[in-house]
Amino acid sequence: MVPIAPFAIFGQVFQVSNGMPVLAYAVGLVALLFTAASYAQMVRAYPLSGSVYSYAGRGIGAPFGFITGWAILLDYLLVPGLLYLVASLAMNATVTSIPVWGWLLIFVGANTIINLRGIKLTANFTKLMIIGELIILAIYLAVGIYAISQGKGHLSFKAVFDSSAFSWSVVGAAVSVAVLSFLGFDGIAMLVEESKGGATDVAKAMRWALGLAGLLFIAQVWVAAALVPDAAGLIANGDTAGTAFYDTAQVAGGHWLYQTTSIATAIAWGLADTLVAQVAVSRLLYAMGRDKQLPSFLAKVSPRRAVPTNAILLVAALSIGLVLYMNYGRTDGLTIMSSMINMGAMVAFVILHVTVIWHYVVKKRSGNLWAHLVAPLIGAAILIFVIINAKILAQIVGFVWLGVGVLVLIGLYAVGNKPKFEPHPLEQTSTPAPEGASA
Repeated sequence: MVPIAPFAIFGQVFQVSNGMPVLAYAVGLVALLFTAASYAQMVRAYPLSGSVYSYAGRGIGAPFGFITGWAILLDYLLVPGLLYLVASLAMNATVTSIPVWGWLLIFVGANTIINLRGIKLTANFTKLMIIGELIILAIYLAVGIYAISQGKGHLSFKAVFDSSAFSWSVVGAAVSVAVLSFLGFDGIAMLVEESKGGATDVAKAMRWALGLAGLLFIAQVWVAAALVPDAAGLIANGDTAGTAFYDTAQVAGGHWLYQTTSIATAIAWGLADTLVAQVAVSRLLYAMGRDKQLPSFLAKVSPRRAVPTNAILLVAALSIGLVLYMNYGRTDGLTIMSSMINMGAMVAFVILHVTVIWHYVVKKRSGNLWAHLVAPLIGAAILIFVIINAKILAQIVGFVWLGVGVLVLIGLYAVGNKPKFEPHPLEQTSTPAPEGASA
């Protein structure tokens, strides 16, 4: 996640939500806080790289782990490519002398070098990027609020709830788009084996990161909604150029703010967000390689830098190939990639909630019914509702991907290489004292 993530998809969320982007982000935040609570429970039970893949495989059974890993893999493999594509297109629009593929190579090269240098350099670079993004966001909010006070916009509660435009299907569809801004908080769980604070700090970090980012998202889209120059036109025609947020910056502060927000988005998506996305997916590939559910060369770790070198390089190569195909080979690349990413993540999150119930209530006979039964049920119900109301394209792509995963799983069993999870020293060996986790 990056603090200014909604900059790039504000127009799409505004259109799908019928002008209620604040509601879309608020519901998305609530839904994923329940998901974060389930992550907190499972990261304590299995403090291992692999995140929901490891939890489902060890908490329910190896086949479920493979299918869950396959589902989240759709999200993790495509996220870096989507971010690189958005950033490269944005920078090409600003500096036209460098083609899209040129910017792509610049972004991928920089991130790969930083990731290969080790997690400390990655963390330090990310801190610098976050500070810069927060400064840009503060400037936008300050200028935007001042412009509204001067009559250039109208801060309305309709951005939160408009009875004339509201329907539950609209909310579900809007959340299915807005959730793209939140994806990334789950990647924190991938780093539990590298975290000094272990499972406790990882669980805490997920909740804090999600909560703080959600509040920032709500603040910026509320101000932006008040500055949309043609709300009816945006809802009717959409944001094909992807400039709806920057147009609100133009209204608030002029061309300098338009340029500032657009370039900041490109850098944030092309460096900061893709940097940590590459970290997360490389750890998932490493975990599945270590468990021999993907080629074992992905489990190779640099003895000097303690990073999964081969997995990092594979992600870089896949990102380059994917972006080149989606940008030069298709006209609907962004739409398809966004749909696939969101659906893969939401299906995996539903399985995560089921895993909490199975591991703690069924297997461990936990008496903490709120944390281990009620909260996961609520979280799963919200996500299933969002999936049902997502675009048909997203549903088709998501379930086709799952179908392919089932075929691969059948193939593994057919050749005698069925998925299995070997015991790991970091796993819990005894039933923990029940811990609550409020959503």
